[in-house]
Amino acid sequence: MSKVERFEDLIAWRKGRALAARIHHVVNNGTFARDFSFRNQLWGAALSVPSNIAEGFERFGPGEFLYFLSVAKASCAEVRSDLYTAFDVKHIDEATMNALLAEASECGRIIGKLRASIEARHGRRKPLSTQHSALSTRHSFQR
Repeated sequence: MSKVERFEDLIAWRKGRALAARIHHVVNNGTFARDFSFRNQLWGAALSVPSNIAEGFERFGPGEFLYFLSVAKASCAEVRSDLYTAFDVKHIDEATMNALLAEASECGRIIGKLRASIEARHGRRKPLSTQHSALSTRHSFQR
């Protein structure tokens, strides 16, 4: 296996780039093109995937890269969630939704494996942000 020297060498980044391009095509056609707010929401989430991978790779250490990979993976989940809504409001058909859901899921899995590989190589990190830890404990989800 060759050494990764640039973010462009990462399969996760390549998959994120491809996902963003497909989402861009979808949101700029049909009824989606006129739903500016929703179009921009989905496009922003998709664009966040490769952007965060690239930004994290260029940071100063594995801890920061892990954080940005987490953001990129979460953006994959946001894309998936938005795709369900896009289907529900009839901006996309079921076949398009399923194809994009599969692509976003695969991208998220690859990012997760990259993250696990970095954690294994550099050891697990403490929470990267105390603010994040505070948010997760401050909000309890009660019914």
